[in-house]
Amino acid sequence: MTLNKKQIYFTEKKRRKFSAEEISKKLNIPIEEIKQYLNSHPVQQTPFYFYIILISIPILFFILLEVGLRIFSYGIDLSMWVNPINGKMMLNPDVAHRYFSTVKNVPTSIEDIFDSEKAPNAFRVFILGESSAAGYPYMPLGSFSRYIRKRLEIVYPNTKIEVINLGLTAVNSYTVRDFIPGVLQQKPDLILIYTGHNEYYGALGVGSIESFGTSRTFVNLVLNLNKFKTTQLLRDFIQWSEKIFSSEQTAKTGTLMSRMAKDQTITLESDNYKIGLEQFQDNMRDVIKMAKDADVPIILGTLTSNLKDQKPFISLKIDKFPLAENVFFEARSAYSSGNYKRADSLFRFAKDLDGLRFRAPEKINQIIRRFGSEFDVPIVDVDSAFNAESLNGIVGDNLMTDHLHPTLQGYELMGKVFFEMMKKENDLPKNSAAAIPYEKQDSTTIAQFPFSKMDSTIAVYRIKLLKNDWPYIDSRNKIPDSQLLDQKTFEDSLAYKCVTKGISWIDCHQELADKYLREKNVDGFLQHIEILIYQYPIVVEYYDFIDKLGLDLIKDKEFDKAYKVFLKRYQIKPNDISTKWLGTIDLNFSRISAAIKYLEESVRFNKADTQTLYNLAGAYALNKDYKKSFDTITRVLNSDPNYPGAQNLMQQLRSHLEK
Repeated sequence: MTLNKKQIYFTEKKRRKFSAEEISKKLNIPIEEIKQYLNSHPVQQTPFYFYIILISIPILFFILLEVGLRIFSYGIDLSMWVNPINGKMMLNPDVAHRYFSTVKNVPTSIEDIFDSEKAPNAFRVFILGESSAAGYPYMPLGSFSRYIRKRLEIVYPNTKIEVINLGLTAVNSYTVRDFIPGVLQQKPDLILIYTGHNEYYGALGVGSIESFGTSRTFVNLVLNLNKFKTTQLLRDFIQWSEKIFSSEQTAKTGTLMSRMAKDQTITLESDNYKIGLEQFQDNMRDVIKMAKDADVPIILGTLTSNLKDQKPFISLKIDKFPLAENVFFEARSAYSSGNYKRADSLFRFAKDLDGLRFRAPEKINQIIRRFGSEFDVPIVDVDSAFNAESLNGIVGDNLMTDHLHPTLQGYELMGKVFFEMMKKENDLPKNSAAAIPYEKQDSTTIAQFPFSKMDSTIAVYRIKLLKNDWPYIDSRNKIPDSQLLDQKTFEDSLAYKCVTKGISWIDCHQELADKYLREKNVDGFLQHIEILIYQYPIVVEYYDFIDKLGLDLIKDKEFDKAYKVFLKRYQIKPNDISTKWLGTIDLNFSRISAAIKYLEESVRFNKADTQTLYNLAGAYALNKDYKKSFDTITRVLNSDPNYPGAQNLMQQLRSHLEK
């Protein structure tokens, strides 16, 4: 008997599922015939390369898609570093788009620049963290990293100091963890971290409007995928779809702080509260391990905040716990009665009970301190340092501008305690001795700290705007900016434009420097140009402004003012012009030793400047160093035989040498 088509079809379809005996019974055909058919028609094995091709097709598709998106420069460049000029690097201003997809005007760093190729004598430090690390509200000059940079520059003048602050507003440990591999690629000598306050509402936090969920593994996976243009294409498509189908068209307004808090209340010991702690602990553990594996020293700081003068933002009724507001007022009562130890405990408890987690709970500091023993990493107790500098040992408005951002004095204190730990751990330049005694370093650093009155006003205005919004007040009760920010001077008007009109910090300082230049206010001009140069040392135009002013003053025969200008230029970055005129003015006022010093430097910068050579020859002659003077004036005459006065000076020198 031969199987018909219907029987063959059934047999082929069921041969993988049923045995020959079962097929025989279902078709009512003798078992021998079924076995004979199966033996004569073996199952065709799918070639192995078929599976390879099957898997390769989607992989190849995504590779080609990614390559195409990169070729056509789709979307935003999310790489960590950019090259503003040849040989220099800085944090990509767009890198925060990795963490922010719904918030407009994403935060940027304070734009510290460093060499693409690390110099042999360089000492390179990276700072990571949030707005307090970035120096809010005194950005870009008021951060604790600026204190550390200035102190290192003063103490180790022969070392190339690079302190790169990567702090960003409204981020948390996810960003720090994401940054660390890129930081380690840049061969740091040290990493300093101050982070933890934004763990709940910072980008990707459990209570943030920018969130990928509560799974840390998933969030970090998405951050790794964000490096691909294909991921950005997918995110853009999702956002486009949401705009098309969403009925909510009104964007949130107000400060970034007020816009980031999605789940506004997170109660003590709640699930989200615990998730935030676990997120911080696991992310920071990864950070420390990566630094340890790369053999790069790392120092962490405990967190400090305004305990005494910042009442809880939101008081909630929680089982087993009192109202945060009641505890805060009890703390104030204990403080007023002189029981400061009890007051400190109650202030901290009130902060932890606050339903709005804009200040890190005490358990964050406990986790940071545990890292010290777990990984043998240095921990700077910033919290204790701030309390020690506060009246009765409890920090308040004395060192805080708001709920957690330090005053300028507070940032300097933070820099000081980090620097002290650097010294204790011997995390300082190894091949250079300190230029000034340790006991004078702090006061010298603060005295030379580059900061202006306008920078202070900008900071004051930023804090006023912050406190003129939720959660400090009901947003419906906001005061108009023009009434809130009192403007009495030209500097005030520039500060107002900076914080409300989008005028850049750079433009404000340039405009003020131009005003002082027109008024020939040398001190005012130099202060703001020096600030611009300290922030952006690669901008050549700033140096040219100083040279031009100095030369104009020389033409006007205002030699004292010109000397001050060129001395500042020399202190910032010497060149042939500044050294030439410092030496020439010193020579005119018979300061011979100083004249020789500066003129010799100028010749090293520009060997062809006959005027400088002639003045140097004269300085040598006045110093009775006739041989050097003769050799130098010979160089002048070789270059220009008719240079005025050169022949006469040579004759005088010959008579001196012949004696």
